[in-house]
Parts: sequence; C-alpha cells; structure tokens
Amino acid sequence: MTSENRRRITVAQGDGIGPEIMEATLRILTAAGADLEIERIKLGAQVFEQGITSGVEPGAWDSLRRTKVLLKAPITTPQGGGFKSVNVTIRKTFGLYANIRPCVSYSPFIPSQHPGMNLAIIRENEEDLYGGIEHRQTQDVFQTLKLITRPGSERIIRYAFEYARRYHRRKVTTFTKDNIMKLSDGTFHKIFDEIAAEYPEIEAEHWIIDIGTAKLATAPEQFDVLVLPNLYGDILSDVAAEITGSVGLAGSANIGDEIAMFEAIHGSAPPLAGQNIANPSGLLMGAVLMLVHLGLGSVATRVQNAWLCTIEDGIHTPDIYTDGLSTKEVGTDAFADAVIERLGHTPERLRAADYPATEEPIVVRLKDRPIEIKTLEGIDIFLEYRGAVEELGRRIEDHLNPLLTLVMISNRGQKVYPNGAAETFCVDHWRCRFQPRIPGSTITTADLIDQLTRLDAAGLPFIKTEGLYAFDGVPGYSLSQGQ
Repeated sequence: MTSENRRRITVAQGDGIGPEIMEATLRILTAAGADLEIERIKLGAQVFEQGITSGVEPGAWDSLRRTKVLLKAPITTPQGGGFKSVNVTIRKTFGLYANIRPCVSYSPFIPSQHPGMNLAIIRENEEDLYGGIEHRQTQDVFQTLKLITRPGSERIIRYAFEYARRYHRRKVTTFTKDNIMKLSDGTFHKIFDEIAAEYPEIEAEHWIIDIGTAKLATAPEQFDVLVLPNLYGDILSDVAAEITGSVGLAGSANIGDEIAMFEAIHGSAPPLAGQNIANPSGLLMGAVLMLVHLGLGSVATRVQNAWLCTIEDGIHTPDIYTDGLSTKEVGTDAFADAVIERLGHTPERLRAADYPATEEPIVVRLKDRPIEIKTLEGIDIFLEYRGAVEELGRRIEDHLNPLLTLVMISNRGQKVYPNGAAETFCVDHWRCRFQPRIPGSTITTADLIDQLTRLDAAGLPFIKTEGLYAFDGVPGYSLSQGQ
C-alpha cells in the first residue's frame, strides 16, 4: 500500500562514477526519511551502445511523464558527430528552461579564497548556441546559430527575480556581450531591464560578460543571483562552483512547467569509476533541491545539515581532503555512512539549512506582447567563392534584379566591397546584401527568388539566405563592420 506522503521519482544511475554516487545518495535519502517510490531508467553509455543516438532508452520518456521528477547521475556522451547530449535532449524535450546552481563557500572546512561567497546562478537552459544548429557551409567556414528569443529570455529572467523574492535575495545581476551582439544579447539585456522595473525592492545590475567574469572570479561576494544566457551560464556556473572550493560539491536543478531534473554539475569521471573514492556531494546537493521541489523541505533540511556536519567534522573524500583541515579521508560509501550518522544534527559554524516543510514551485507567467508590423527590406545572400572580391562584385552587378542593388559584400562580418581595405583577410564565404534600388520602395519574395536565380545562372549558387526585416520600422538586422 502506497503512503499518502510517498513521492514518485525516476532515477538514472548514469555512467562512470554515476552508479556509486547514486547508490550513496539514495541510501542517505532513505535514512533521512524520504518516502520515495523509484522508477529506474537507463540513460547514457549503455543506450548509445544500442545504437540509440539520443542516449535515452524509449521507455524513459513514459517514466518521466509519470513521475515528472528525474534524479540523474552524470552521463557520458561520446565525443564526435552522431551523438546528442542526453542533458540537452531531456532539457529541450520537456522544456526544462531554468537551471539553478547554488554556489556556496564552505570555508574554512574546505579551502576557498572567498569565504563569504553564497550566490545562485540561474541559467537559461534551452536556446542560445545550445540549439545545436550547425552547418559546414564552405571549405573554410563552419556555422553555429545563436538563438535568443524574447519569450525564452523573459521566462528565465522572470524566474530569477521570483527566485530572489522567494529566498530573500537582495540583488539580481546579468552578464551579456550586447556591445557586440546588439540584437541577440541586446534583447536579453533589454528584457532584463524591463522585468527588473517590476521588482523595485530587488537591486538589478548588468555587466559586460568579460569584466563581469573577472569580477566573479575575484570578488564573488558582491553577487547574489546571476541570471545568464545558456553558454555564459554553463561556463560561469562551473567557474563559480570551483572557486567555492570544489566543483564536486555543487548540485543543480533543471526546472520546467511540468517536469524537473536534478543532478550534480560535474561529469562522469570514468577514470575514478569502481574505486569507491568519488565524492557523492554534488549529486546529494542536487537531491536536496529535488526534495524541496517535491514539498519535502523537512527531509531536505535534515539531509543538508547532516552533510554540513560531516564537512565540519573533516570527514572528506580524496578530492577535498586537505592536510591540516581534514580529519579523515574516506571513500564514497564511508562518506555516505558519515552523513547518515549525523542525521538530526545541526552544523556549529556553517550556516544551517532551514527549508519550509512544504513549498509550491515557482510559477512564471509571460506577458502578452503586441504583434509588431514586419516589413521586408532586402536579403543577405551567402555565397562560396574563391577569388578577388572585385571580380565577385562585378559578376553580381552584371546579374542584378532591376529592382535591387548590391549594397555591400562582407567577409566574416567585415565590409570588403565596395571600397574595402586591401589588408582585410578573407576566406571563401561571402555575405552579399541586396536592398531596393530606390530606397523605401516595395520588394517582394518573388524579387528575391529572381535574384537567387540570376546568381545561379552566373555560376554563383547560394549557400544560405537571410531575409532583412524591419519590425515596426526598426531594422531587425545588423550592419557589417565598415558599413
């Protein structure tokens, strides 16, 4: 008979050190009183070996839809083409848009140059460069598409401010590179400012990613909640976790509207597998986040405080053992035993956990936005060509649609025709911009198709195209350097 308090979860033991740290984590949760009904699935290496390129066994999807919660140990994704990241597949399939990674210093028990560090990184989890849309376009050029959407940005930024409000955080910060990527990163920054105005009690600030990263590495105490686009968040959450003392101590939550996934942020570490020396702390901290999500805050408090007591008592796995600070070096199983022995205890010096007994998940609702008027203003046509740009320009000019003009040709984003610099290094990938010969006149898709046909007849077949559109009269495309 199932207890009314029992929570159903799906468990994937993962690869490398995954099975060891998962069993240690589950032992601790059971001893702490977590009443869990577990469904086990296979992800990762065993599934890849069956020829399933997603790394997810077919029955796993149904289990996740039933339980809506996945506790996942690290997965090994084969390097090279043909295999998808299991994490990315699960995150995008189930809309797990928010990745939450608390990064806390446990000084002096684990060495850190930043003893006051206690921040949460909230990373957008579905878009940006992690869309995985890549193409080889020419002999020289490879492309990855960076996708930033307004709804995706609003959702993660609003989640960050709601998170800060719920957990009484004082400040939310974002990092972008919108001085260069004015449309994509610029949109993220603009929406950040719009949403920040709705939370006047929370300080909001923006940094350019390069100086912001430097500040995070040298003075993380000045940050509280960081909300970041996907790639920046992935990199900086590892940086932040490492400067707390060890990347092996950090867990993370991946939150969607219906389903959530919890994990350690570190990898599967195959060289350590089977040796009973891996640190289960990262997965255990991910499991603590899971318990809070499940409304088992009291159990989460017991587990985290027992873990903190273990850290205070100097009972450490080899990765965090330090002469003069640690008192005993233990393996995976013995570390789990030590945590279990301390259940019900509260740390003396480290800040004790105190989660609400029950807590509703954060719910984000997007605002309706008016539909903007979209008008066609031209086309960028990308060509593969080896030779002088002056010859390329002449051939294009000889094959123009009468309604269009060749505004410019750029190479790797730098204008090279007309009136380019002889010193500019060029490859075999050219962006050719076509706009109306008479400024402000109307052109149609048929005119652009005709231009493509003319170029093909000239022996200049296109690689790709991008429409140039304005939205409510504002150009939705960038200029090239030198234009």
